[in-house]
Amino acid sequence: MRSALCTLLTCCTVAAAAGANPSRAAAQAACKPITHEGAGFTVCAVDLRSQTTRLFWRRPDGQDFSYLSKLPDIDPATGRRLQFAMNAGMYHPDYRPVGLYIEGRRELAKASTARGPGNFHMKPNGIFYIAGNNAGVMEAGVLETGAYLKQKVQADMATQSGPMLVIDGKLHPRFTPQGESRKGRNGVGVRDASTLFFAISEEDVSFGTFARLFRDVLKCPNALFLDGGSVPTLYIPGGVRGGNFLPLGPMVGVYGK
Repeated sequence: MRSALCTLLTCCTVAAAAGANPSRAAAQAACKPITHEGAGFTVCAVDLRSQTTRLFWRRPDGQDFSYLSKLPDIDPATGRRLQFAMNAGMYHPDYRPVGLYIEGRRELAKASTARGPGNFHMKPNGIFYIAGNNAGVMEAGVLETGAYLKQKVQADMATQSGPMLVIDGKLHPRFTPQGESRKGRNGVGVRDASTLFFAISEEDVSFGTFARLFRDVLKCPNALFLDGGSVPTLYIPGGVRGGNFLPLGPMVGVYGK
């Protein structure tokens, strides 16, 4: 009942906002409600051939952005408008990224291969990145951390998190079919070099359910968990989704026409 209600409310809110503000219709169309294994999700599709993906942490004055609604509405490099934004990985109590963080080709936090507690250290963990190929075309990828470091990827942007959800078409080896841990979750999956999906659960789900969303529904051979608990937050301009109430660390924004 809850997932059906969430899906209905999402659809009605999007339709109402689009009707009231036609200029936001294309932005809102990027994100769709999906029901998977009885749970509600919102999935936002990205095509790098027509959309731009950027990471954000600190403003030019050195202060944290902290809130998704504070991200730039216009991408200065392309003139594209912000379509949606969400949190982009785990962070320390002072909001510093946990693990690798590259923004604008600048490495602001180093990759972590350490062992430790919590989801980030549930190996294999991984890195979501976007990099220009030899022709200058932007390509997206999700790689297990060791593979990313071995390949020496020259990323334009990258964020490290964990655990990996899907690895070359297989679920993380520590996931059980259903799993006892159920929390709100968000993540990113890459179908091919130019097609990726950001997803957020609208209710508490297991890692297995979330991973199968990326593998079986979105057809992503590789996907990465970004964060969970009460943290996963989605922002869609125009009053559709208001974003976070508490400050965040790294955030990702997607821009389009």
